[in-house]
Amino acid sequence: MTTFEAEARLSLGTTAARQLATTTKSVPQMRGISSRWLLRMLPWVDTAAGTYRVNRRLTHAVGEGRAACYSTGGEVRVVPQSLGELPILRGFGEPEVLAALAGRLVQREYRPGDPVTEAGQPVEEGFLIAHGKVARNGTGQYGDTTSLGVLADGEFLGQELLAGTAGSWRHSARALTPVTVLVLRRDDLRQLLETSHSLREHVTRLRARAALPQNKHGEAEITLASGHRGEPELPGTFVDYDLAPREYELSVAQTVLRVHSRVADLFNKPMNQVEQQLRLTVEALRERQEQELLTNPEFGLLHNAEHRQRIQNRGGPPTPDDLDELLSRRRNTAFFLAHPRAIAAFGRECSRRGVLQQSVGVDGTQLTSWRGVPILPSPKFPVSAGNTTSILAMRVGEQKQGVIGLRQSGLPDEIEPSLNVRYMGLSEKAMLSYLVSVYYSVAVLVPDALGILENVELGR
Repeated sequence: MTTFEAEARLSLGTTAARQLATTTKSVPQMRGISSRWLLRMLPWVDTAAGTYRVNRRLTHAVGEGRAACYSTGGEVRVVPQSLGELPILRGFGEPEVLAALAGRLVQREYRPGDPVTEAGQPVEEGFLIAHGKVARNGTGQYGDTTSLGVLADGEFLGQELLAGTAGSWRHSARALTPVTVLVLRRDDLRQLLETSHSLREHVTRLRARAALPQNKHGEAEITLASGHRGEPELPGTFVDYDLAPREYELSVAQTVLRVHSRVADLFNKPMNQVEQQLRLTVEALRERQEQELLTNPEFGLLHNAEHRQRIQNRGGPPTPDDLDELLSRRRNTAFFLAHPRAIAAFGRECSRRGVLQQSVGVDGTQLTSWRGVPILPSPKFPVSAGNTTSILAMRVGEQKQGVIGLRQSGLPDEIEPSLNVRYMGLSEKAMLSYLVSVYYSVAVLVPDALGILENVELGR
């Protein structure tokens, strides 16, 4: 400021006036806080002793899974242990035999549009899809082509070969994208069964189990009689239970918060420093909790959906047809959960088709919906290097045999349900320490409560 400007000024300047003014402050802000819809929408069930057991009816159907493949240059191989995820090999754990089976697989490539199988041809080979998408098509009642779904990485085409009931292909399959498969020939499988007594016994046992009376869901049948006349002898029955039910133990996310006593004593107005430190720490723990509920390899929803409830999208971006397929797999779908970019891709696809999107109110917020079911955003969905992600659909609540969150209330020093803050004392460096912990897990009560639409593209 020049001497002339100082003489010309007729009042106190703002810079000097601020020396006597009080600043209005906000509480500390944090960009990492999201809407956390999953935590808000899950019904939470208190557990005793940190463990929740899911009891189900005995199931005879052989479960399905996916094998894991890897590539070295242009050569593709399967991880031998992951072959135990295939239906007829489920639970078989002899590494030498699985390695021998993996060594018999032959790599083969298909271009988009190439036929992989032809309906009516004998089943002489099975196909483990290492990479790419394969569409299965059948013939309708009036001769038209019907879609039977899409298979992708890690899935097996040719269950009849493994089950020992191979006759002719009941449907055709063609490559939608460039496809790499690992081929298992019938003769190679037969030779391996002849040379491995343990594998032969395992396969025989599973085939016998699959032949037991069961309903369409694979559960042991409850024998009933209806519509009878006269006085027939009624069947006797009982409901058998799974002898090895799954148990979910609560997981934990925690940290030690440290605050210097000098800060807590002197710099504590107008806001309590310890309270603000704890508030932001709790927000970070809640964000980690939701991340774990989605992606934890042991109990996360993306890893615990049954194979039959995992579907591949029909094209690239998510379409109304894909979400309809998800809805058709379960009753009382409570909501979809998707990455915000996946929701945007779905909106673009609706606009391209001329389909009007609707919205519904959830907790005072207007959200995109489909068929009246809200699509909740969550940025915690992983996005692959190929710009693809997944969409979840779920039924929730114990009464509806759905998905439930697990926690344990009544913890010592609890500030929120299943979240506690314990004072750990003062160190020799005058540091106040607080142990902040949150306990949680998530359980799927019945397999069809959770479904996943996989490999949806976020943009083209």
